[in-house]
Amino acid sequence: MGNQGQGKGGAGSGTKAPAGKSGGGGKGRAGSKGAAGGKGGKKAPAKKGGPGRRAFLLGGTVAVVGTVALARDELARLYWRLPGVERKRVEGVLDHKGAEWTAASRYNWRRADRPDDYVIDRVVIHVVQGSYASALRVFKDPGHGAAAHYVVRKDGHVAQMIRELDVAFHAGNRDMNERSIGIEHEGFVDRPQDFTPAMYAASARLTADICARYGIPVDREHIIGHVEVPGTDHTDPGPHWDWPRYMALVKKERAKLPPVG
Repeated sequence: MGNQGQGKGGAGSGTKAPAGKSGGGGKGRAGSKGAAGGKGGKKAPAKKGGPGRRAFLLGGTVAVVGTVALARDELARLYWRLPGVERKRVEGVLDHKGAEWTAASRYNWRRADRPDDYVIDRVVIHVVQGSYASALRVFKDPGHGAAAHYVVRKDGHVAQMIRELDVAFHAGNRDMNERSIGIEHEGFVDRPQDFTPAMYAASARLTADICARYGIPVDREHIIGHVEVPGTDHTDPGPHWDWPRYMALVKKERAKLPPVG
């Protein structure tokens, strides 16, 4: 497993890599001569075809109101990110029904408010290079610097360690961490027997659930392996991970869920 997922490392294994570290205005006033009047003190006729001053002012007011509304919404969304302000978390709340909550160390992820501040559009598949118990142990270790949102055991049991709205340090790429949800799987990349039918089924249900909730397309562009993360040197889930089988299962599970929106 890599160290400090915000940097070069990541939560998944199968790697030989060392731990990573973490408009200008014009001249004069427009239309000034027309406004002064013509010969004999008569008023110059109004120009046709352009918006009047009232329309301009009203339009400007609408624009300003709209801008203020957007700014207010943005401030409300970012308020919790101010120093000393944190959005409340309820220990043990699950995003995926049937998972077991077991918290990762606070040093292995950072607070966020996804998908409001970062769009979630990827699922990253990892393999632990070890047991389910070892994955939980290192993700609870504040010195490890990395953790995934979920860990799937060989028998299909799922643990959630980080809320989906928060950013887990799992991919070894900051942009990917912010836009994705990471799923670890018990086992080793060079042992196909570790990828059991129960594991594939449970993981596919989890991924389908994530895709349904965030509107993520069920394809290999949006469901990727750790090895496919830009800039990573990890190899998981490895050559024995059965992508055709897995994607077929995800599509089957996704079809059971209601459409987005």
